[in-house]
Amino acid sequence: MRTDELAWLSATEILFRTLARELDPQAVVRAHLEAIDRFDPRIHAYIFVDTNAHSSSGVDLAVKDSQPVAGMPWTYATPSWKDRIATEDAVPVARARRAGMGVLGKTNLPELAAAIGTTNTLFPPTNNPWREGITPGGSSGGSAAAVAAGMTTVALGEDMGGSVRIPASCCGVVGLRPTPDRIPCEMVDAAGLSSRGALGRSVADVRYLFSVASATEPRASSSKRVRRIGMAVDSSLGADAACQAACRRAADGLRSAGHVVDEIAWDPEPVADGYAVVRRASMASFPADLSTFGPGIRQLAEQGKSLTAMDYFRAFESATNAANRAVNMQLQTAYDFLITPTLGMLPMAIDRVPPFLGDEWRRYVQFVLPVSFAKVPAVSVPAGQHDGLPVGVQLVGQLGEEYALLDFAEQIESITGFGFRRPPGLDN
Repeated sequence: MRTDELAWLSATEILFRTLARELDPQAVVRAHLEAIDRFDPRIHAYIFVDTNAHSSSGVDLAVKDSQPVAGMPWTYATPSWKDRIATEDAVPVARARRAGMGVLGKTNLPELAAAIGTTNTLFPPTNNPWREGITPGGSSGGSAAAVAAGMTTVALGEDMGGSVRIPASCCGVVGLRPTPDRIPCEMVDAAGLSSRGALGRSVADVRYLFSVASATEPRASSSKRVRRIGMAVDSSLGADAACQAACRRAADGLRSAGHVVDEIAWDPEPVADGYAVVRRASMASFPADLSTFGPGIRQLAEQGKSLTAMDYFRAFESATNAANRAVNMQLQTAYDFLITPTLGMLPMAIDRVPPFLGDEWRRYVQFVLPVSFAKVPAVSVPAGQHDGLPVGVQLVGQLGEEYALLDFAEQIESITGFGFRRPPGLDN
């Protein structure tokens, strides 16, 4: 097998071939390091690469620079921590190493993970592998771009307000936001919204990484029975026609397979209002020098410092109540799953990414943000392309039922036109 083909092998195929002694596990690492050498000078997915990475299983891993990896930079893309080196592995990284995975390096993100693109003042902006100059989404944009470009097998990200699902959709890969704390985090998240998640080129690869990172095992699937699905495709904020069309194509495929799909209402604005307060407070809580933050982040953090405890609690309660009405009530009383477009807008030029917490940002994240506040698992699945750029659909599942969610997501992935496709220009 050619080196460039090794870079695109799935985790499951790598594990099978390595176990059967048909594949040198380091061959995959070498293939990914070669791909990084060739393509990352223009994509900029990585902020650090370990050229001595070693894998005993053949599977390798890229890690978002918000999570510590011993001996590697841990900058969080802020000048306050530009020289920080981690002394210990994050829990999912340690578990990945025990499973034989090699850690290729750290991936780019916006400062303090507070944006829906991947730009900061420390490193070059990350480009979407599908088209230079287009955003890969954020904040786990480097991880999604590395997976999409064949520069790692799988990657770890984090998702508070959509930060795994957004770049998964933009880059045309699979991105899982688990129920919070299913993958442990050694850092404090006072809001309880953040979730460490997994990115891969297939649902099966995401299932594998989630299993390792969460130290859980898949249960027997019951995905053959008829399911009831609630579908939301629009709201008062409006959604791009191509995003809606992708979701409707998924619904058509599910109906053809015998499932029941009903349209439901979606009201994201109260959630966005509350999150705008909660996120400002979270940025103000970072143990770093505010004067070193970029101008936009510094302003938001300063606004966060002026909030009172009652401001915070009222905002959090309002957003949670709205998310419970939109998401949890539907899942608890009527539907097995919900399906939506992942994003309300298509991927755009890097310099046109909406400002964080602004009006256009609300339209962009209208489908992912209520799910974060509902604290249930969700996965973005590639749903084809529009004008040569990826589009994704979001499948939302029951609390703590990641494996049932992923099993059903494979039915969406198998619909004609869905699932991962290689971006152009990365085969030679």
